Amino acid sequence: DADPSEEPQPGKAKSEYRNYTEGKLLDRVYGTYLLMHTHQTVDFVRRKSAQYGGCSLRRMSVMEALELLDQLVDESDPDVDFPNSFHAYQTAEGIRRAHPDKDWFHLVGLLHDLGKVLALFGEPQWAVVGDTFPVGCKVQSSVVFSDSTFHQNPDSRDPRYSTECGMYQPHCGLENVLMSWGHDEYMYRVMKFNNFALPKEAFYMVRFHSFYPWHAHGDYGHLCSEEDLRMLPWQVRPLHQAGGAARGAGAAGVLPVPHR
Repeated sequence: DADPSEEPQPGKAKSEYRNYTEGKLLDRVYGTYLLMHTHQTVDFVRRKSAQYGGCSLRRMSVMEALELLDQLVDESDPDVDFPNSFHAYQTAEGIRRAHPDKDWFHLVGLLHDLGKVLALFGEPQWAVVGDTFPVGCKVQSSVVFSDSTFHQNPDSRDPRYSTECGMYQPHCGLENVLMSWGHDEYMYRVMKFNNFALPKEAFYMVRFHSFYPWHAHGDYGHLCSEEDLRMLPWQVRPLHQAGGAARGAGAAGVLPVPHR
């Protein structure tokens, strides 16, 4: 299903979104995923988690972070070629229209991609944007470009990580799984560090909204706990089915949680 910000425009059907086989942006997108799938390893994720997990490198407000995203175009997105700040407001507005009674949900739409500011502070886009996947176990076929972009990833040749579960136990729960490092995990850490007063569903949505192989294709269920399955509808429905997004800043007034 299309993101709320990607409702079909005249002349473009829903089925044309997230097209990774053709399109004017395909070369850019493929190059980003090739670098991502070459360098996202268990060791890399652990290093980035240690580097950013303390949330001690910079302090800014949410609005300052949103303004910074005026400078960022997501190189992994095959559908849009405009700054990510627009996407944040579109998503929040689409959710507000579809779910006017859930103000916390509107806020999640605005916040969900703020972690992409990492790409403006020295991180390459392949370490920030794009769909996420578990490292430390066999890559599933639904991972974007899985058949042609992992051949130089050292973990793909490591027997510890080559089985379905790899270094994990069956049904260990996604909270115990190392996901490829990027804006999802970083923003989740920021939310936890700042004690955001939001329901558990909000934290799940931010942390796993780019985990399309799980919530869109049904892969990696062998790693999920009962709690993950309970939260799955909040991955399938919210950020991807809210619909009706408007271009504009209709949800800009629901902020003021500090970002450190």
